[in-house]
Amino acid sequence: MGTIVEMSRILRAVNALILLLIAAGLAGVFWFVWRPTPQTSGEIQAPTSKPVRIARDSLGIPHIFAETIDDALFAQGFATAQDRLWQMDTLRRLAAGELSEIIGKPALELDRKSRHLRMRQIAQMWLKNMPAKDRALLAAYARGVNHYIETNRGKWAPEFTLLGYQPRPWLISDTLLCALQMHRTLSGNWEQELLKAKMLANGDREKVDFLFPERVGDEPMPGSNAWVLSGARTTTGKPILANDPHLEWTMPSTWYEIQLQAPGLNVAGASLPGVPAVVIGHNDRIAWGITALQFDNQDLYIENIDPATGVFSFRGQTGQARREVELIAVKGDKPVEEVIFTTLHGPIFRTEGEAHLSLRWAAASSDPFEFPMIDLNRARNWTEFRAALSRLSAPNINVLYADVDGNIGWQVAGRLPLRKGFRGDVPLDGSAGAQEWDGFIPFDQLPSYYNPASGLLVSANQNGFPVNAPYQVSGYFASTHRARQIGARLLSKPKWKPEEMLRIQFDVYASSLKFLAVQAVKAVEKRGDQNTLAREGAQLLRNWNGQMNRDDSAPVLAALLFQHLRRSMADRAAPKEAADYKPYISHSVVEKLLRQRPAGWFNDYDLWLATSLADAVEEGKRMQGRNTAKWRYGAMNKLTLKHPVASLVPGVSSFFNIGPVPLNGFGTTINATSERIGPSMRFVADTSNWDASQLNLTIGESAHIFSGHYKDQWDHYYTGQSFPLEFGRVQAKATLILKP
Repeated sequence: MGTIVEMSRILRAVNALILLLIAAGLAGVFWFVWRPTPQTSGEIQAPTSKPVRIARDSLGIPHIFAETIDDALFAQGFATAQDRLWQMDTLRRLAAGELSEIIGKPALELDRKSRHLRMRQIAQMWLKNMPAKDRALLAAYARGVNHYIETNRGKWAPEFTLLGYQPRPWLISDTLLCALQMHRTLSGNWEQELLKAKMLANGDREKVDFLFPERVGDEPMPGSNAWVLSGARTTTGKPILANDPHLEWTMPSTWYEIQLQAPGLNVAGASLPGVPAVVIGHNDRIAWGITALQFDNQDLYIENIDPATGVFSFRGQTGQARREVELIAVKGDKPVEEVIFTTLHGPIFRTEGEAHLSLRWAAASSDPFEFPMIDLNRARNWTEFRAALSRLSAPNINVLYADVDGNIGWQVAGRLPLRKGFRGDVPLDGSAGAQEWDGFIPFDQLPSYYNPASGLLVSANQNGFPVNAPYQVSGYFASTHRARQIGARLLSKPKWKPEEMLRIQFDVYASSLKFLAVQAVKAVEKRGDQNTLAREGAQLLRNWNGQMNRDDSAPVLAALLFQHLRRSMADRAAPKEAADYKPYISHSVVEKLLRQRPAGWFNDYDLWLATSLADAVEEGKRMQGRNTAKWRYGAMNKLTLKHPVASLVPGVSSFFNIGPVPLNGFGTTINATSERIGPSMRFVADTSNWDASQLNLTIGESAHIFSGHYKDQWDHYYTGQSFPLEFGRVQAKATLILKP
């Protein structure tokens, strides 16, 4: 009997423990899953002037209907914070150099770089110099973000709970920090300037200059994976615009999809979390796509400065650099002190040996900063579109245009340094004062095209400035292969349907590698090569169609062949730095060298090709095995997207992450992909029927890891499909009313 009683007690205890665990699990689900998810239906009180309706479609995308623009931007801030607050918080922290405060020492170097760029100070300067009307728009957005923070205090996304902190109120300067971070992303060529200087110091000047051309002589129209067709080239008789800007892979997505509707405003497309307005999209009259210009807006200066006191020389006079002490808070450790001296050119950013380098950046100009994005969102025609862009300070961009009246265009915008007598492609003498910027290129002198006779505008990061431009053109431009392939596809038939643009965006033909493959095969055949590896490589590439498909073997060898050719070419110019030579334009440089085959580089170009091919085969065998037929390109071009916080939780990370997955594409294909960079979204605007336009984010609209919209767009993105960009016919699945 005693045994039975004892067993009964144990059973009751086990049952109680099970119930306790179930209760704890349910409490955990409630705390981490249900509480943080945003309210998307019903009514809530909000400090708006009139009721605002936020209707979310089947993808969770908010469509905001307001009676004033201020209320629309308030609601945009509120809705974006609902879905992306932690992303917004990390963006402002990344820009300001405050990640270590929540992450600890692993983020310290990132914070140091941001502090030395003086990002927080630049944002404050932008705010101080901003017109009152623009500041008011950003203030409306900030009020919306803060209303979400105040009314959901304690109901934070899991990232806040896991990292143990709460978000501070959103400031207008935080929005400027987020915008500045994108500007920083689209700048940053100082590394290339340092590399060229090192190669010049240790190599052959003529050859090094050959490796860093401003153009290669076959540039089509400029830009970055964007194009527009006039109605003469479409089946609808109206223009089509396509845009897929390439950025680093992120989780959550870089972009946040939204529609804003208020009197005088009806716009839909992709916005940046933390920044009001639509950045890429369309209103009821015009559509536009934005891509990186690649114009050089940063210069390094070698300063004659005492690093202890900050005393420097300039044009024979001495000056005192401004001294700033930055304290970087570090989670779990004491603060780190950074002393920064700022000269006439900018902050001392880097030390190379005994050389102290300051960085001049167009973003740090004291000229008034304007925020014209709402004007752009409201533009009705080409004239208003250009007027809005004339006010744009940053970043430097190409903007392609189409409207319902059948017009197409392209405009460069932003602050582009005006250099006279120098390129700024290597660090400059900061003390002589002979290589200084002369302000910025006037807007009316920036490249602009309107209704070209060809009915076609194509851009893909190459140098598209006219050869006879009345100013120095400096930049870190891409090769021309993507732009030429886009043009070739668009010219392959007389008329295109809007939905066919997605096929072109997903194109993976690598003309650059196809050319190298043909050249290598010819070289092996011409030489009658006895090298077994070279013959094996020629056999693999002989019938390759140039497509960078993840399931094929030939693309593996083609990609490795390019790497070996690039490395050995750079080695002839500057052996010590050859491994670091990887600029965007190197594909065009390799091709130019093989087409022209100038003396002084290689005594036998066919031997160079055959040897490089053999070396590439040998490397491929080390990577993927001896049987080349079993090689798979997707094994070397693969993507893993990890949630920055949830992926650290043992046992559940695979649920929140994506990959590893094999990728189609290459750096010079239209669908330009690598382990680091890819199309950040795909947008197609149909001016004949706005509701037929399409937009596909990489992952999903929501950053909440338990949301149904966390990664519901990934499958379409990965397989080359898309979603309608709902505009006139919004199919609401949930509606939230903000009541005054």
